[in-house]
Amino acid sequence: MNNRHIPSILVVDDDAVAAELLAEVLGKEGYRVQTTTNSTDAIRMGETTSFDVVITDLKMPNTSGIDILRAYSRMNPQTITIVITAFGSFETAIEAIRNGAYDYISKPFKIEEIKLKIRRGLEQKRLFHEHPSQEEQKHNFSFETIIGNSPRMLEVYKMVARVAGTDATVLIEGESGTGKELIARAIHDNSARASKPYIAVNCAALPENLLESELFGYKKGAFTGALTDRKGLFEEANGGTCFLDEIGDMQLQLQAKLLRVLQEHEIRPLGCSHNIVVDVRVIAATNKDLIAMVKSGQFREDFFYRLRVVTITLPPLREHPEDIPLLANHFLRKSAAKAKKDVCGISKEAMNILIKCEWPGNIRQLENVIERAVVLTTNKILLPSDIPAEPEQNNNIPADSISCRFQTLEEIKRSYVRQILEYTGGNQNLAANILGINRKSLYRMLKNQKSGKENC
Repeated sequence: MNNRHIPSILVVDDDAVAAELLAEVLGKEGYRVQTTTNSTDAIRMGETTSFDVVITDLKMPNTSGIDILRAYSRMNPQTITIVITAFGSFETAIEAIRNGAYDYISKPFKIEEIKLKIRRGLEQKRLFHEHPSQEEQKHNFSFETIIGNSPRMLEVYKMVARVAGTDATVLIEGESGTGKELIARAIHDNSARASKPYIAVNCAALPENLLESELFGYKKGAFTGALTDRKGLFEEANGGTCFLDEIGDMQLQLQAKLLRVLQEHEIRPLGCSHNIVVDVRVIAATNKDLIAMVKSGQFREDFFYRLRVVTITLPPLREHPEDIPLLANHFLRKSAAKAKKDVCGISKEAMNILIKCEWPGNIRQLENVIERAVVLTTNKILLPSDIPAEPEQNNNIPADSISCRFQTLEEIKRSYVRQILEYTGGNQNLAANILGINRKSLYRMLKNQKSGKENC
C-alpha cells in the first residue's frame, strides 16, 4: 500500500455492531476506517473529509443509502461507493448504479468479496486520475417487467446497468424462456438510443433468403416479386437498436454479411450497386452453445467474437428458485387483471409446489402455468389443486424426486443461518442481530438444527 496515502473508508450501517465489525476487518487491511449509523452524519462527514471509499447499507430506518450516493456523487464524484443490501431488486440495483455506485453487493456477503471490490475500486480511481473521461449520460431506469432479487439476477442487473449507456454489441445467452428479449429491451430503453427504433428479428423464424432481404432490404426488380424498393430492418432501425434473437440459427453465408455490418457499419440491399451507411447497435441472443458450434464449424469464429463484446448470461429458473415467489405473484396480478378475476394470492402449499418444480421452460413456463391456474380456478387464493404437481413440459420427472432436487424452505433457512454465522466468525450475538432475532431464538434454532434430520 502507498505510504504517502493510506486510503480512507467510511462505513455506513444502522447496525452499529455490523459496522464496527467491518471496520475492524478493513482496519487490519491497512485502511483508515470511520463508521456512522445514519445518512445525515455520513453526508456531513463527507463535507469535511474526502473519503476514498464509502460502503453503505441501502435500507436504513427513515433514510436510504441512495441519498448518500447522490450526495457523494455531487460532493466528490471520485469517491468509490459500494452499496450493501439484503433487499435486492432490479430497480434498486439499477437505481444504485445509476446514482454512482461502483458496485452493489447482496447480503450475506463474504469478507473476501468486499475486500476485492475495494481493491478494484481504488485501482479504478487511480486509473481515472491518469485517464479522466467524460461523465456518463443520465437516463431514466424503469424495469417493471424484470423480477428477481437473487444474487444471480443481481449480477445480471449490474451488467445491464453498466452496458446500457454504451454502444457495445451485446450477446445474451440463456435457455428458452429466461427473458432474453426483456433484457435486450431494457438495454435499449435505457440507452442514448431510447428515442430511436427498436427492431426485433427472430432469425429462426425466417428462411435464409427471406431473412437477408428482411435485414438488408432490396431494390425493385432484385428478384421475382420485388415490385418496389423496400428498406431493410437495419435501415429502419438506423440510430436505434436491432435485436437478433436466436442468432445461433443464422446460416454461415448470412453470418459473413452481418459480420461486415458490425465491422463497417454498412449494408447493401439486394439488387443495389452501393453500400448504405447505418448507425445501429446490435444485441443478439441465443439458447445454443455457440462455442461448441464454432468448434464444429456451424458458426463463424470471427462473427462469434465480434458479437460477444459483452456477454450477459441469464440463469435458468431452477438455479434461482428463491425468485419464484416474486415471479409467481407478479404473474398472478398480471393474469388476474387480464382475466378480470378476483384472484389475489397463492397459498403456501401451492407456492411450495411451484418452488420445487424444475421448470424446463423457465420463466415463460411459470407464467403460462400461473395464467392457466387463474383462468380455471374458482378460488380467490390459488390452492394446490389449481397448480399441476408436475407442470407441462415436466412430465418425465418423478413426483417423489422433485423435493430432493430443491432445498425445502427449512433447508434454505438452515443454510442461511450457517452463512451468517460464517460471516460473523461464529459470533452469535452479531448473527442474531443481522437475522433480526434475539440470541435465545438463534440458540433454539441452532439446537433444533443439530437434532433435526435432513428431508432428502
